[in-house]
Amino acid sequence: MKQFFLASLLGSTIALCTSAMAADDLKTLEAAARAEGAVNSVGMPDDWANWKGTWEDLAKKYGLKHIDTDMSSAQEIAKFAAEKDNASADIGDVGAAFGPIAVKQGVVQPYKPTTWEQIPDWAKDKDGNWALAYTGTIAFIVNKKLLHGSEVPTKWADLKTGKYKVSIGDVSTAAQAANGVLAAALANGGDEKNIQPALLLFADIAKQGRLSMANPTIATMEKGEIEVGVVWDFNGLSYKAKMANPDDYVVLIPSDGSVISGYTTIINKYAKNPNAAKLTREYIFSDAGQINLAKGNARPIRAEHLTLPAEVKAKLLPNEQYKKVTPIKDADAWEKTSKSLPQKWQEEVIINMP
Repeated sequence: MKQFFLASLLGSTIALCTSAMAADDLKTLEAAARAEGAVNSVGMPDDWANWKGTWEDLAKKYGLKHIDTDMSSAQEIAKFAAEKDNASADIGDVGAAFGPIAVKQGVVQPYKPTTWEQIPDWAKDKDGNWALAYTGTIAFIVNKKLLHGSEVPTKWADLKTGKYKVSIGDVSTAAQAANGVLAAALANGGDEKNIQPALLLFADIAKQGRLSMANPTIATMEKGEIEVGVVWDFNGLSYKAKMANPDDYVVLIPSDGSVISGYTTIINKYAKNPNAAKLTREYIFSDAGQINLAKGNARPIRAEHLTLPAEVKAKLLPNEQYKKVTPIKDADAWEKTSKSLPQKWQEEVIINMP
């Protein structure tokens, strides 16, 4: 019993020391970030995942001035690499597949936030170079008024027999559309190397004249061009909220399976304000930062460790809808497959359109 008590006491002491060290480290980081006084981002605009809330908090709490230049994930990495010591950006937000690419190109520096242990292993780099702050899961957005007598589809299998048009967008340029194809493949026994089940599903829909070429966006939804759209959950929820009649729409995760991915911050190896960038990542993974993302309809990576305010929780889909979602397990295989997807889509899906 004594040994147990001593071990317990020793464990508590170590935990307290570690906590105190973390607090001291954070104070040092905060002081250094305040001295820098600014953080410049790329691909983190105010209206995406409520980044605005985070920038406002960082200004209020730490006096950090901020500017953002919106650009794609590939452009962000290219910018870090091209500017090197003449860096104009400190931090960026890129799709999950681009985290490892940024590491391979040697343009990032690591920082593990104090909540690191609460980030699932699949969603982070072991060295702290990247970690998903929020997830995107492929969902359906359904206009209940435009189903032509069909029931609301709740799974991929339902899409085969519906009377509505299905919009997935351009698989050659949009990560959302490509991931939509992967989600359909996973739900039908495929994987990152084998998307044939999804191509067969969409070919069948195309043969029936129900594959829409409209990209599921707010603009096309407002025009009534989207009957069933395949979108990231956070996009679907944001679109629904902005519609004149949001109750006409339902957003759901297909119950026979989907893919979960997300977005990660990358800190520029050459950042002029590296401490401000690290403090930004620290804040993004804090409870307040995670709640900010949830306010923008993005599902925080630490969702299961948070108590979200009731009005924020009400904006997200319930946890139980995510039971059959799968992260990308073979990133290299998916990178190869997604490069070959545009040609396969043309040859095996589009060719079947009437």
